[in-house]
This record gives sequence, C-alpha cells and structure tokens, in this order.
Amino acid sequence: MQQRRIGDRTVSAIGLGAMPLSTKDDRPAPEDAQAVVHAALDAGVTLIDTADAYARDEAEFGHNESLVAAALASYGGDTSSVLVATKGGHTRRGTDWELDGSPAHLRKACEDSLRRLGVDAIGLYQYHRPDPETPWEESMGALRQLADDGLVRMVGISNADIAQIDVARSIVGPSLASVQNQFSPGWRFSADELAHCAAHGLAFIPWSPFGGVTAAGSLSSTAPAFAEVAGELGVSVYRVTLAWHLAQSDVVVPIPGASRPSSIQDSAAAANLQLTPEQLTRLSA
Repeated sequence: MQQRRIGDRTVSAIGLGAMPLSTKDDRPAPEDAQAVVHAALDAGVTLIDTADAYARDEAEFGHNESLVAAALASYGGDTSSVLVATKGGHTRRGTDWELDGSPAHLRKACEDSLRRLGVDAIGLYQYHRPDPETPWEESMGALRQLADDGLVRMVGISNADIAQIDVARSIVGPSLASVQNQFSPGWRFSADELAHCAAHGLAFIPWSPFGGVTAAGSLSSTAPAFAEVAGELGVSVYRVTLAWHLAQSDVVVPIPGASRPSSIQDSAAAANLQLTPEQLTRLSA
C-alpha cells in the first residue's frame, strides 16, 4: 500500500477511523468490531484513529480505545508498525458531547487513554476540539508538557483554523505532527488549512472523508461526478473519493470509518487507485 508520513512515522496512506465501531446503537458486536480492525491490518492499514469519547454515552467512556487495544492484542500478526492515534478534550454528559480543554483534564485524559490502550506512550495524541472556556494557548501548553514528559510521542490538533495551527506550531514545537479537520467532497471548507499543513510539513487527516455516517450512504447522489468516475473505473464511489483525497497533497491521510471488513478492504484499495488529470479536474470542480 502507498505510504505517507506523520511526523517521524511512516503509515499507510489510508487509515481506519474506528468511531463507527462504538458510537451507534446498532454497532457491531465486539467480535465483529475486532474483525473490522483485523481486516484493516490484513489490508496493510497501519494508522488507527480513535478517541476516549467514542462511545454511546458517558457510562462507557473509553469504549473505543479499549476495543482497539483488544483488537490489536488478538491479532495474529505483527502490529509493531501500527500507529494508534487517540484524542482527548471531549467529555460526555449522558449522551451529550461537551468540551474540556483545561490542562488538568488533558493530563488526566491522556493518563486514562494510556491505561486503556495498554501502552507506555501514545503514538499520536490529538486535541479533539477547541474549548471556548479554555484559552487555546493553555491547551497547547498542556499538550507540549505531555510530549516533554514522554506520555505522548507526537501531538496533533483537530478542528483547528490556520491561526490556531500557527499558535500550536509555536508552542508545541517539533512534537506537532498533524491536523485533523473535516474534509470531504461536500465539505471543502478546510482547503486552506490543508494547504497550510502541506506548506509546513504537517500531516492533514480528513475526518468524515465521505461526509459523515449519515451522508455516506447517499454519496453517489450528492456527489454525482464521483459516481460518474467510479462507473468509468468500475470501482466504488468510496474508493474514488479516497483516491481524490490522496491526490490533494502528499500530506493527506484520510481515515474512513467502517463497520464491516469489506468496507475497510475497499477503502484500503484506494491507495492504489490512480485518477487521471482529467478525472481530477472534474472531481475538483
């Protein structure tokens, strides 16, 4: 599989966004969810994205991290090259999503994630979303401290604008490796942030690359140019969409979600799909 760089790590060009395995009422059974992770590893995926808040509700906070850890532990092959990226800064009150970017919370959240993942240091620790109640600079200082203390190997930020990216660069320093923002055929508002990441050597990790869980099923109708190119190539519209993501820049590493092994297998194949300049022009119009 084609590979990309996140900081000092080489990872697969397509990652696995593990959120669908934990957040929905109709989510897969634990053994089926682990089978999805195993299928991703079999397909050459070496980046798995999770978060402490990926759960149905407050009572099972951390569910997705524990699931990912169990799937890696039960996999029969070598997992030493797998980079697990997790996030902190979101909290849950019942089924509601809330924010806490305070240094005290981020320190405790990181320590709890370390325990659930069963690692000495988190490969990529990402600040989930800006907290309007906590100055951005304070949250970035907390992330820098986590890196300086050896609890995390690399730092990422999520849902950040260009000004916030630059503040993070100045405070976190070389430990800052990535930005994870929403980006998809129907949501291209982070194009400037993507270009900024490319200019500064930061990985850009698009979340919801198909437009989100509810929108993914109607991608063919909402993005007709992508469906048209998929028909020309005889592949799924999802494979074309991920190939289009990869063509944006060599810093892009999309993380499609999957709840079935066949879905992540199809997504992983996008790393080897070449789109022509004419096709890319149509998709980017």
